[in-house]
Amino acid sequence: MKKIFKFMLLPALVLPLLFTSCDEDRDSNPTLDLSHLAEGFVLNRPALAENNTYDLNSAKSLVLTCSQPNYGNAPYAVKYYAQVSIDPTFVSDPAATHEELATYAENASSLEFNASEANNAVVSLFQAANPDTSVPEEMPIYIRLRAVISGTLNQTLGETYSNVITLPSVKATYEAPDAKFTDNLFLIGSSIQTPWQSWKPIPKVYGLEGNYYGVIYLPAGGEFKWGTENNDYRGINRLKEINDEAGAEISAGEEQNIKVANAGWYTLLFKGKITEDKKNIDWTLTVYKTQVCLIGACIGQSTWGFADDTALEAPADQNGEWVSPAFTASTELRAAVKVGSIDWYRTEFTILEGKVFWRRYNIVNNWAETEGPEYSVTTTVGKKLHVNFDTNKAEVR
Repeated sequence: MKKIFKFMLLPALVLPLLFTSCDEDRDSNPTLDLSHLAEGFVLNRPALAENNTYDLNSAKSLVLTCSQPNYGNAPYAVKYYAQVSIDPTFVSDPAATHEELATYAENASSLEFNASEANNAVVSLFQAANPDTSVPEEMPIYIRLRAVISGTLNQTLGETYSNVITLPSVKATYEAPDAKFTDNLFLIGSSIQTPWQSWKPIPKVYGLEGNYYGVIYLPAGGEFKWGTENNDYRGINRLKEINDEAGAEISAGEEQNIKVANAGWYTLLFKGKITEDKKNIDWTLTVYKTQVCLIGACIGQSTWGFADDTALEAPADQNGEWVSPAFTASTELRAAVKVGSIDWYRTEFTILEGKVFWRRYNIVNNWAETEGPEYSVTTTVGKKLHVNFDTNKAEVR
């Protein structure tokens, strides 16, 4: 019956992983001789490797032993780097896919390598070779050492390699990193910029962690996907809940695309909640009919907020511009996208270098004071705000 070994740093518990070291050949008159590099050196195979499983995730160290490289019987200090592979051809083909551990060891009679690094290397190699497949309970791995002379400016001086050994049964464990929210979410779809090629970033709702919003036009039967980064294709099946407040009639399209039956301008609100184990995020999508409004003094409001009479007129589709009512005062532009019951100042935007720029800080008085003068747009009586929410181009004219 196999036993599972958990490597420990305590000498008594390390014994199952220690191997008999080879004699160190010391010479009283050392002379560096690099003519033997092609001969390599010997990495010892663990005596207990055949019938035991090595649990890398529970270990602190992976301990190996080897002979010293032949540098002409010179007692040079040597750094040993472990190279790990899951490809059996690594035994005979040094170019086979492998990873070298970052930490090195120096004592040939007891080479202590970081077991966590080895675990992560095995997991990484397996996931790269087997996408969407769980890491197995155990698997064979293949290890060799790379040796270089320590303490020199030449980082490859004396570089030579050991043989490859096999550990027939190794347990490597994948531990997902804690989930975290990204700066943006991204949308791609049948009517978003260049269809099914452009990933359109959408911003966070200011001050509401895990909330993101975006404005898109979808024709009848239009479809889209979303993601937490470019090329992160997520569909309707990655949403825990969908709330259709716009009458879009949402359903699953091809390849789990999010599909609408009814054409229109839609404001999407993604709400993420990190799970209790902190490893995943549950996402909810709420879809609203889009309303964009001028806010405050530029449109003569005494009480600032969303109002039908300050709303921009929507274009027929994604190619057109949203156009505001004429400004009634020369002051700083304030405008926002209505997203359900969220306060206007959390979804406010200005214009920076001809593009929509979404609010990210607490603006106590004005954009100029908080972000800088280049973020502040001065309105002129009679002129209007023009915005293309597909390209995010905007101007006052």
